[in-house]
Amino acid sequence: MASFGERIVGAAKLRSATYEDVEHDPTAMGQAMAIVVMSSIAAALGARIHTGAGDIVRSTLFALGSWFVWAGLTFLIGTKLFAAGGTRATWGELLRTTGFAASPGLLRIFGVVPFTTSLIFFVTSVWMLMAFVIAVQEALDFRNIWRAVAVCLVGWLIYVAVGIFVY
Repeated sequence: MASFGERIVGAAKLRSATYEDVEHDPTAMGQAMAIVVMSSIAAALGARIHTGAGDIVRSTLFALGSWFVWAGLTFLIGTKLFAAGGTRATWGELLRTTGFAASPGLLRIFGVVPFTTSLIFFVTSVWMLMAFVIAVQEALDFRNIWRAVAVCLVGWLIYVAVGIFVY
């Protein structure tokens, strides 16, 4: 079993083996949650839009809630609508793998460097999306990455549509 740091690096490097490792380690839930929290704090500080502790707490709670909702949607879509013959997963497995998919978001702290914020946030967003697809593929035991892409796309579209109506 890899260390927490090795898992963060492996997840950021999009290594399937890392996602498989955390999928099968129920004790990794705290680590996955820590990555989501740290990534949220890095984004808040890197964007320089949050000035107080209350702002950081609110954005962190929002990030955790969003992670739970999107992972829940992804779980339902992947295990009910797009399930393949070998698809099997628990919500915990999906939460752990997708939590580690937020690892590239830790680099958003570098958004504090003048004139780099937009580029850093764009690159890390695309990187995190790629990591999320790999996390979903591993958690749902999909042999085809395009099935994981479809699950993520449908989940994201539903998430955005609901978000538009809620706000």
